Amino acid sequence: MKNRSLRLAMGLALFAGGGMRIAAQAPEGPIPRQPGMETQKSPAIKVRSLLVNTPVTVRNEQGQMVHDLEESDFQITDNGVPQKIRHFTLGGDPISLVVVVERSERIASALSKIRKAGILVSQIVMGPTGEGAVVAYDDDVTTLQDFTADGDAVEGAITHLQEGSWGTRLFDAMARGVDMLSEQPEESQTELGHRRVMLVIGEAHDSGSELKLGEVLRRAQLANITIYAVGISSTKADLKRQPRITGPSPATPPGVPGIPPPPGTVETADAQPQGVNLLALAVWAVMHAKDQVTSHQLEIAAAATGGMHASTWKDRTIENELDEIGGELHSQYTLTYTPSGEVTDGFHEITVTVTGEKERRLNVRARPGYYLEGPGS
Repeated sequence: MKNRSLRLAMGLALFAGGGMRIAAQAPEGPIPRQPGMETQKSPAIKVRSLLVNTPVTVRNEQGQMVHDLEESDFQITDNGVPQKIRHFTLGGDPISLVVVVERSERIASALSKIRKAGILVSQIVMGPTGEGAVVAYDDDVTTLQDFTADGDAVEGAITHLQEGSWGTRLFDAMARGVDMLSEQPEESQTELGHRRVMLVIGEAHDSGSELKLGEVLRRAQLANITIYAVGISSTKADLKRQPRITGPSPATPPGVPGIPPPPGTVETADAQPQGVNLLALAVWAVMHAKDQVTSHQLEIAAAATGGMHASTWKDRTIENELDEIGGELHSQYTLTYTPSGEVTDGFHEITVTVTGEKERRLNVRARPGYYLEGPGS
């Protein structure tokens, strides 16, 4: 048998040498990998699939919510490209709510008012079909109540809020809320899911956080989280703080730096006493995620995600503001789309318009967009 195989191999060699061509037959099945043989890898194809939820609040010139609009009345674009609305509701989807509440010594005098507001948070903001969680912050960030559909448990976590230390790790607490909400089911191609909402009750002040506001807002935008905020205590002083202006008037919009800072310094978005452009500040904060935002922090967070900021000034109490926030959440439109075309890195601007909004003098509020990081960012 061995000699026969050898003769056959020699015969084939002679035929080949004499010019006869023998057609090679492909072996059945995969070719076994030989030692030392390099395997050719197919180029990886990375496809980004996003589902963008955009809460839209529409009010008339008297400030009243408008509830008579249909899906066909809305037009939405992503970086100027018209988008197809895949899901449309009016205040119907249940809510996943994380309450981020300050308990530092700085607001000790306001803690009793916050505790009394627990019932409004559970009944008016979270609602009967929603679920809620509570995160408290001072020098530490503590989860007082994980997600539950039990409104009494959410109310109890706020009602029994204890005074803490002097620190205010606001941004780290917000990041905890983003992480918790990101794990909750939201609307998909096949499921309605929940709307993701964060409610911040505290000062527009942060000390000791490891994260910057822009980093938190980038993550919140991609997770389709809407941030609402109730500013208390020293928020008034923070928002009224005016910077010293010694140079010429800036050429850029209010709150947006026009030139890079000197070497060794940190670029910041400073407060403006009048006519502050919150949307411009929000976009700046997201695009400059590693830099500090020194004022208007809660207003910027709300503007960046399509939510609302309310301050407890004058006759505006925590109860008043929570009542308004709850009314808006359960009366606003939600538009969902998957960005068409190539999804590029960088900031994506979202614009929402309503047919006849100028004629009807409607005020349309939606999130300004979202930021996609490129490789290595």
